[in-house]
Amino acid sequence: MSDPLIFIVDSEHDGDKAGRYLRTVCKLSARTLAKIKRTEGALTINGQLLRTIDTIHSNDTIKIIIPIEENEIVPVEGNLEILYEDEFIVIVNKPSDMPVHPVKAHQMDTLANLFMYKYRGEDTAFHAINRLDRNTSGAVIIAKDRHTASLMQGTPVTKHYTAVCHGKIIEKDTIDAPIALRKDSKIVRCVSADGQRAITHYTPVYTSEEMTVIDVTLETGRTHQIRCHMSSIGHPLLGDDLYGGFLDLIDRQALHCESICFEHPFSHELIKVVAPQPSDISKLIRIITKPQNI
Repeated sequence: MSDPLIFIVDSEHDGDKAGRYLRTVCKLSARTLAKIKRTEGALTINGQLLRTIDTIHSNDTIKIIIPIEENEIVPVEGNLEILYEDEFIVIVNKPSDMPVHPVKAHQMDTLANLFMYKYRGEDTAFHAINRLDRNTSGAVIIAKDRHTASLMQGTPVTKHYTAVCHGKIIEKDTIDAPIALRKDSKIVRCVSADGQRAITHYTPVYTSEEMTVIDVTLETGRTHQIRCHMSSIGHPLLGDDLYGGFLDLIDRQALHCESICFEHPFSHELIKVVAPQPSDISKLIRIITKPQNI
């Protein structure tokens, strides 16, 4: 089992039912709470068994032990570039050509496999908070347990992406256009009136007549959002042949999650991490020599 979580009940919650306190203050998901209730000694108050129907009072000490999670991901040795780590969270710089999770066609070559090898023998599970396409590189937040993952799901995360797209862009702008799965494909997305709302903000950083480096932030997180949106306005990403980009300068979509910023769910410290650019993206940026002053 992991180290216990300790909560001291304050006066605001005097007289509350334990179940309500565990869900709203301790932020335990229903699934995690159910597993804790089935584990002997995992939930106590002042050293005694705590039931969710019990009433709690000011200055009561609640101790919660999160049970070890079952894991079916096969550990595989490999290089894991760690950008930040503490007892709850790891942030890594994912390379391109690597899925985040195992899928049918990729069982042993994913970020999850490498993570489980790095932390083999520890009370650690793999919970990716943000997900990148297989050929998108950059920062990925991983929670080490289900409870931290649950807390992170409600934590705003600001992500900046660096992308290189075809054509010359001279002004920053916002794309507010719904995205749906294209009717003739199981993969490709398109802008469609019956899709989910998607909002992309982009700012040119460097530009030439042929291509532009942009900084991108998202208000929504739709699948292929940046790739689909930039293609929809006539500026597909270099290397993104799925959405109209050419492969002559790079063999994958020129997209990198450059930085990530969020408030830590436990310490409330502001965590900001920058993921170094891979060489293929850096090479494209060097080709573009004209800086764009915004």
